[in-house]
Amino acid sequence: MEPYLTITEVAKHTGLSAYTLRYYERIGLISSVARATGGQRRYAASDMDWLDFLLRLRGTGMPIQGMQAFARLRSEGNATAGARREMLEAHRSTVLAQVRVLQQSEKVLQAKIAHYRQIEHSLSQDSPLVKGTPHDPKSI
Repeated sequence: MEPYLTITEVAKHTGLSAYTLRYYERIGLISSVARATGGQRRYAASDMDWLDFLLRLRGTGMPIQGMQAFARLRSEGNATAGARREMLEAHRSTVLAQVRVLQQSEKVLQAKIAHYRQIEHSLSQDSPLVKGTPHDPKSI
């Protein structure tokens, strides 16, 4: 028999609140979760795999509407594999563009950090030239 997780355990595992998990189910991101005899949700390993994938999509900035569209296609089965692949390829292109922007920003930050290290090094040398130099307000 497959072990099931309660909504509290899933919330702890995913970092999502129980409210968010119920909301995801209500809006169709998560298909109906199995229930215990008392009506409590019981999440299977396959539910956890799907949630982990949804969290990846969310973490890469896919809007809820995009995730819903993907979930609808998924629920239609293998006939929609091409459409799902196309969606993921388009999203990956967006993610890669964001990565490039972040890499460029990181290079600017790296250069600025090196600049401040150089200033700190100069100040630690107690250089008379640096000590008496007025602060340049244009230097960020």
